[in-house]
Amino acid sequence: MLATRKTRFTLMPLIALGTLSLAVSIPTLASGHLYAASTQRYETVVVKPGDNLWTLAAARTASDGDVQATIDRVMADNHLETATLQPGQQIRVPI
Repeated sequence: MLATRKTRFTLMPLIALGTLSLAVSIPTLASGHLYAASTQRYETVVVKPGDNLWTLAAARTASDGDVQATIDRVMADNHLETATLQPGQQIRVPI
């Protein structure tokens, strides 16, 4: 009868691999900086006859800001496909 040798499983290689992984990943994660996006505030505007996106955006854009960028943002935030507004329509405008 042949005697088979039982191999014992040791945790040492697994512990060494885990320690090595931590030694590499912790300094990498600790050196990174996380920046949270600032919370954007909105005002709900009810469109009046004669209002258009340009006048609404221009009234709420800083003097050194880009009105077209504000219009693009309003269109994206309100899921508008065109710049045409209807009286009584409610849109969210960043403030």
